[in-house]
Amino acid sequence: MSDPFPDFEVVPAVDMQDGEVVQLVQGERGTEKRYGDPVAAAKRWVDAGAETLHLVDLDGAFEGERENADAVEGDVDAVDVPVQLGGGIRTAADATDLLDRGVERVILGTAAVEEPELVAEISEAYPGRVMVSLDARDGEVVVSGWTEETGLDPAAAASRYEDLGAGSILFTDVDVEGKQEGVQTEVTKRVVDAVDVPVVASGGVASLDDVRALRDAGAAAVVVGTALYEGAFTLAAAMRV
Repeated sequence: MSDPFPDFEVVPAVDMQDGEVVQLVQGERGTEKRYGDPVAAAKRWVDAGAETLHLVDLDGAFEGERENADAVEGDVDAVDVPVQLGGGIRTAADATDLLDRGVERVILGTAAVEEPELVAEISEAYPGRVMVSLDARDGEVVVSGWTEETGLDPAAAASRYEDLGAGSILFTDVDVEGKQEGVQTEVTKRVVDAVDVPVVASGGVASLDDVRALRDAGAAAVVVGTALYEGAFTLAAAMRV
């Protein structure tokens, strides 16, 4: 299985709601700030040097079914870099359809918690192309758009999904997500230490020091949204840390 992140990467986020790019504060509806057309955003980040794009169907994450399929397809068709996609992927058929359409990695969050065998089923047919998303608030995994607690420890959960065939882990620290107040690395490092597959960190990045801190905690890549859209730093500068 090839390493999806042989070198540390900064991965721009293209989060979609109602067909537009948005960024939420702590994943809460009603906090969104809008940033226009998803295809334009995807092209912008690739032109700026992005080697991977992180797409999220936020409506899908909340509603449990893919709501921004047209925008997703437009993004995948518009760029020539690997795309990882999450939000509303609840079945093996959903995942297979997306992988066959050119998505490099499907991100399973709620579905992985509710039906862990899905990770094994999809990974068997598409080795390395399932990324399991573990979102943690107060050190506990939360699901369904961060609205439901699970009682799961993120490091233990990451190890379990690696055993089931997950090719990578996306770890989001909900406590700092979207706040632009900096990162916390303790839980991220615990997740990194629990697995041998790449861990992609997300949540709270507000400065180049935050990017550096997550890299130093062992993250294989860092997903950045608001800080890039608001111009806190450039993608090029982040890729040089």
